[in-house]
Amino acid sequence: MIQQTIQGTPAPTAAPVVAQGARSAPSAAAIYEGFKAQRNELRNQLDDLQGTRQAIAGQLEELSATSPERKPLEARLTDVDQRIVTVDGQLATNAMQVAQAAAIPGAVVEPPPYVRQGPPEEAWVAGGFFMVLVIFPLTIAYARRIWRRGAVTVSAFPKELSDRLFRMEQAVEATSLEVERIGEGQRFLTRLFTEGENSRALGTGAAQPIEQKKGARSPERLP
Repeated sequence: MIQQTIQGTPAPTAAPVVAQGARSAPSAAAIYEGFKAQRNELRNQLDDLQGTRQAIAGQLEELSATSPERKPLEARLTDVDQRIVTVDGQLATNAMQVAQAAAIPGAVVEPPPYVRQGPPEEAWVAGGFFMVLVIFPLTIAYARRIWRRGAVTVSAFPKELSDRLFRMEQAVEATSLEVERIGEGQRFLTRLFTEGENSRALGTGAAQPIEQKKGARSPERLP
């Protein structure tokens, strides 16, 4: 296997060949998956280092040029930059190793093809056409039939009920006439009482006896 070194850091290599009698060597697919896992881990480390660098740079921007706290932060920033370069180089090496491992027969396992469960798509299309062309018209026809049946039921009003309603109407009219007559009578009595009170208010007073002179003839009573 070809080994590469970036900035003094040895590059990860493929699994070594084990001696006979020891454990069996990992398969090509296992080596390929191992390199992919290493790539993911290196990417996570690179993201963490970049976040740390942004935080340190933000702290430096808040400090003045003569602040004594700038030197430790600048030294830490330099160290983080070196680590970022190292991890970036390891990612480049890992990309080459992933490509080499993928070239080994049997390393890349294709996922099994997707097998659709249930009826084919043609069955769904045919079912949709059947619903639109058959079931939908039948539903509309059944709804219209129910609506017409309800209209016929309403139009066929029972005769007994109509006769009863007619008698109730006559009774209500007779009651209204009697109530009107009672009201007329009350108004007449009220008018009589009012006129009697007015006449007493004007009134002539009680009748007084007339004194008759001596020797005068009393008027003859009419037969």
